[in-house]
Amino acid sequence: MDVHKNSIAIAIAEDGQKRDVNFYGVIKNDMDQLHKFLRKQISQGIEPRCVYEAGPCGYNIYRSLKDKGIDCVVIAPSLIPKKSGDRIKTDRRDAESLAKLHRAGELTAVYVPSMEDEALRDLVRARDDCVNTLKRAKQQLGVFLLRHHVCYSGKSKWSKAYFNWIADISMPHPAQQITLQEYIDMVQDGKKRVERISEQINNLSGQSRLNTLNMSLQSLRGVSQIVSAVVVSEIGDLTRFDSPSKFMAYLGLVPSQHNSGDKKRPGKITKTGNGHVRRALIEAAQAYRLPARKSRAIAKRNEGLPHEICKISWQAQVRLCGRYKRMVFRGKNSNLVKTAVARELAGFMWAIAHAIPKTT
Repeated sequence: MDVHKNSIAIAIAEDGQKRDVNFYGVIKNDMDQLHKFLRKQISQGIEPRCVYEAGPCGYNIYRSLKDKGIDCVVIAPSLIPKKSGDRIKTDRRDAESLAKLHRAGELTAVYVPSMEDEALRDLVRARDDCVNTLKRAKQQLGVFLLRHHVCYSGKSKWSKAYFNWIADISMPHPAQQITLQEYIDMVQDGKKRVERISEQINNLSGQSRLNTLNMSLQSLRGVSQIVSAVVVSEIGDLTRFDSPSKFMAYLGLVPSQHNSGDKKRPGKITKTGNGHVRRALIEAAQAYRLPARKSRAIAKRNEGLPHEICKISWQAQVRLCGRYKRMVFRGKNSNLVKTAVARELAGFMWAIAHAIPKTT
């Protein structure tokens, strides 16, 4: 199925690799019409297996079909095999291609979160959008002040002292004074919005079915409530990955490879998979630039956690702080260092998820 906002293009590939793919037609993106089509197929003795691409239309079709006991998978658009010379793209061709590739087993399914996990993920992504909006507002305010040669002489921007300094600024023209105030209000409103959403994330994460995993991940250095909420809401249960290397590859933190004959050339990280978690882990990796130690905040987060999880988090801190220092000493690029530490941090997260005691 090639799913769009108002329509669904359907193609049918019957069992047997040599059979042609038939284009059924286009129906409205309506659950009643889709179920009617599938009931007709089932009445003819056909066992339908549905597939469509992950996209802006979400997982409503997947969940609706699963509730009816119909096999359905959502596949990753970036991993669909494509012919290099194919330059024609239509809904019909896309539907026929999906049907043919699904029959051949050439498609890669994505993880479909539960409705609860998806709801928390929406809140986490809303916070990410607000943070980006706040960053733009700060840039706009800074550029406005710089353009009029108004420079702050203090040590740190965006502090209470900084806003007190801004409040005393008097612009030469009333229009400029209004502009300054509007930029200030944008920044302050953005800060309050981020704080409100962060508070709600903190409250609602405690009600999640994966709250134990959420609290356990916070035993790691640099993994705050927000970072752990990003990982849990985006990934779900980390134990679904068979090995830490598969989890690292899923996040796109492993280096690409170009091997030809005797030549082996590693490249940059693949950046496939979930970019939200990848960025959160790279930001968390900066905490390992300092020597390993159990701060008050980490000791408080470790309270009540099993000994095995606390042991893993301390091992992670000793190893990653040491690696960060060694790579910097060798003159490695800072982005490369943070990426390498983030990759190993993902492995320790996987280990913690497997160390959580199973409850019956």
